[in-house]
Amino acid sequence: MADFKKLQGEFIDAADFLVALGDEKRQAIILTLLEKGSCEGLRVTELTEATKLSRPAVSHHLKILRDAKLVDYHSVGTKNYYYFNHDTTELKKLMTLLQHVMKIMSEGSETQ
Repeated sequence: MADFKKLQGEFIDAADFLVALGDEKRQAIILTLLEKGSCEGLRVTELTEATKLSRPAVSHHLKILRDAKLVDYHSVGTKNYYYFNHDTTELKKLMTLLQHVMKIMSEGSETQ
């Protein structure tokens, strides 16, 4: 039972990250940042062109991605440049969660 309580906590910790990853439009932004993002990052207008989303939609999705710590930005004057966050803490949490799910599933299949 302790494994399930721990797993429940891990799901709660990863919830924002999972929500951020689960949307196709945010996936498109992530893919664009990974593909075209240089060290400087990309501006909203560049992301708008690449993803074919409206400027308000890109800004909305970037906020969710920033809140989930997937994306960060830096400013140069009045321009913001967005880039894929290189802090892998949230990714490691997700990997741990998935490893625990797989462990519980394999233990369950061994008893059947």
